[in-house]
Amino acid sequence: MTRIRKAVFPVAGLGTRFLPATKSVPKEMLPLIDRPLIQYAIDEARAAGIEEFIFVTAVGKGALEDYFDTAEMLEKRLEASGKTELLARLEQTRMKEGALTILRQDRPRGLGHAVRIARRAVGDEPFAVLLPDDVIRADRPALAQMVEAYSNTGGHMVATMEVPRQDVSKYGVLDVASRDGALTLAAGMVEKPRPDIAPSREAVVGRYILDPSIFGRLADAAPGAGGEIQLTDAINADAASRPIHGWRFAGERFDCGSQAGYVAATLRYALACPELASVVHRTIDRSEAPVALAG
Repeated sequence: MTRIRKAVFPVAGLGTRFLPATKSVPKEMLPLIDRPLIQYAIDEARAAGIEEFIFVTAVGKGALEDYFDTAEMLEKRLEASGKTELLARLEQTRMKEGALTILRQDRPRGLGHAVRIARRAVGDEPFAVLLPDDVIRADRPALAQMVEAYSNTGGHMVATMEVPRQDVSKYGVLDVASRDGALTLAAGMVEKPRPDIAPSREAVVGRYILDPSIFGRLADAAPGAGGEIQLTDAINADAASRPIHGWRFAGERFDCGSQAGYVAATLRYALACPELASVVHRTIDRSEAPVALAG
């Protein structure tokens, strides 16, 4: 079975859709109930067996590094107060020594460029890429599903879901060659196609397992859609020598890079929490009641 030990997390984006909140807080640190978005991605990676975590970040993202550091003063106060449950919660924010690598992207130049920066840290082995904006709620973590499937396929694998035809222009889309249950063999990928020419409705979302051959393709990649280095283009360029598979994960995906997706995720996770579900229902019930206006 192929071991996937390393994962790249592109976290250099500006988060402009959440300004002014993201003026000083990285969008990956926005909280979803009791954890920031980045923690959901890290927890998913750990559940899939990831041991080394590579952040491709930018200036102004220091809070991401601090979050995974030891908070010695806070921990001492919690320990002195006997708050052992809170201390236990902090355990998930700790990284083993040497497990976290921080790389800098000088300016946003596309997902392909962010992955290319990680070449030396990844080395010559298959690796995962997780986009923290995409939160996937699943009984079995999405990346763990993919790692199991990848052991039988090799090559490149992307997480997919079926989207309405009118939404395909928001995604990379697979050119489907064949299907076998949740697994799709693709002839290639198209980045944000017009609905009338899209080869399918099988859309790529923010989970990838990539063969290290992708770095050679990225090294030669020219700017594509939006003037950026597109990971989709590099995967396509490798199609002749490496299979491309899509994995339609079992789970619910939320685009937390958008305000609508972030709100939807917050409600969904709150409703799944017994302590919060009743609060959500009461709040919604009150909002539907007539409101008395002052004056």
